[in-house]
Amino acid sequence: MAAQHISLQKRLVKTSVLSSVAAGVVAFALLVSISMYQSMSMQDEIMDEIADALLLVQPNQNEGPHIAQLSDEFDLQYQLIHQQTVVLQSDSFELASMVNFSNMQHEHFDYVWFQHALWRSYQSFDRDTQMQVVIYQPMQVRFENVLSSFAVYAVLLMVLWLLQWLFAHFAIARQFKVMQMLSKKIADKSAQDLTPITQNAPIIDELQPIILQLNQLLQRLDQSLQAEQRFTADASHELRSPLSAIQLRLQVLQRKYQDQPQFMQELQQIQQDVSRGTQVLENLLLLARLDPTETADFPLSSLNLSQLVMDVWNSLEIFRQQKQIQVVSNLEPCWIEVNPELMTVCLRNLLDNAIRYSQPHKCVYIQVMVKQQQVCLCIENEGEGVDSDTISRLGERFYRALGSKTTGSGLGLSICKKIVQLHHASIDFSVSSYGGLKVELYFRKFETPEI
Repeated sequence: MAAQHISLQKRLVKTSVLSSVAAGVVAFALLVSISMYQSMSMQDEIMDEIADALLLVQPNQNEGPHIAQLSDEFDLQYQLIHQQTVVLQSDSFELASMVNFSNMQHEHFDYVWFQHALWRSYQSFDRDTQMQVVIYQPMQVRFENVLSSFAVYAVLLMVLWLLQWLFAHFAIARQFKVMQMLSKKIADKSAQDLTPITQNAPIIDELQPIILQLNQLLQRLDQSLQAEQRFTADASHELRSPLSAIQLRLQVLQRKYQDQPQFMQELQQIQQDVSRGTQVLENLLLLARLDPTETADFPLSSLNLSQLVMDVWNSLEIFRQQKQIQVVSNLEPCWIEVNPELMTVCLRNLLDNAIRYSQPHKCVYIQVMVKQQQVCLCIENEGEGVDSDTISRLGERFYRALGSKTTGSGLGLSICKKIVQLHHASIDFSVSSYGGLKVELYFRKFETPEI
C-alpha cells in the first residue's frame, strides 16, 4: 500500500480556517437564535398593545390612524367582536373561517396553519365591555424581517473568512521558509562539509530535537569517513609493500631457477596470483577514493569520445591479439565533458571485459552516436548468452558470474558504475543481439568546441 503524502503547510491553513468557520457558524447560529427570540417577543408585545388599543374602541368607531399604521407595518390582520358580531376588522381580513367564537374567553397566543402558511395568533377579551379581539400575523413576515437584517452579516462573515484564509496562507508560508532554509542547508551537505547545522533566527523550538539528532548523525558519519580514509591509507601502505617485495622475490627466483621448467611453471602461477592481488588492491583503493567524492573534486575537460575509445582500444592491443579479437566500430565524432583520467579507467574496464569474456576469433562491436539528444556509447561482444539474474547483479562489488572461467576481481564494473555516477551519466546492461553482453553509456551532449 502506497504511503499517503500530506502537506503540513496546507493542513495547517485548512485547520486554521475550518476552526474559524466552525466558530463563526456557531456564533452566527446563536446570534440568529437570540435575535429570533427577541424579535418574536417584541412582535408579541406589539400584538398585545394593538389588542389593548382595539378593546378601547367603541362599536361603530374607527380604530384610529395609529393602529392602522402598525397593522400595515407589521402585516397584522385583526377582528374586533362584540357579542359574536364583528364590529371592526382590518382590510382584506382572510382568516374569518379560523375565528372560533366559542373559545374566546381567554387571553393567549397560539399558532395556526392557514393556506399553506404558519400564522401567529393572539386573542384577548374585555369582560367589562364584552369586547373580543383576535389578531393574526404571518410567521413569514417575522422571519423575513430577521433574516434580511442578518444577510449583511452573513456576507461580511464570508468576506472575513476569505481574508483569514489569505492571511493564514501567507503567514504560515512565511513561517515555513525557516524549514525551507533548513532543508537547503541539509541538501548542501557533502562528504567535504559535515559541519553541524544551525538554525537562522527565528529559532523554532520544535525543530531543535531534529537538528540535534541530525548533527549527531553528521558527526558519526564524519568519524566513519575519517576512519575509512585512515584505513585506506594504512591498507595502501601495509599491503603494497609486501606485494612489491613478493614480486621482486619471484623475479629473483625466476632468474635463479629458469633452467627448471617444472619449478618455473609454479613460479609463474604464483606470479599471476600476486598480480591479481595487486590488481584487486588497486581497484579497492580506487573505489575508496571515488566513494566520498564528487565531480567537483576532479577537473573536467571536453574531449572527443570516439577518439578516446580508440585510444583505449589500441592500448589493449597485446591482450586482444592473444585472443585474436577484431573490432567492428561505427564512431561518430561526439564531444562530452568528463575527467579524462577517470573516463579512461572506465573505458579500459569495459573494453577489457568485452575482450576477456569473448571467445577467441570473435568480434567486439563499438558504436558512438547521438541518441535522444544524448551521446551514447554502445559496447557489445559475441558470447554464449547472459541470463537476467546475472545482468541484474552486474556492478555489484566482487560479483562474478557463476562458472566464469576468466580471471578477475569482480570490481571492474563497480568502478565503471561509480565513475559514470560521478559524471551524472547513466549505464545500462542488457543482452546483446550478438549473444554476449551489451553495455550502453549515456552522457550529456557537449557542443563541439571551435577550432
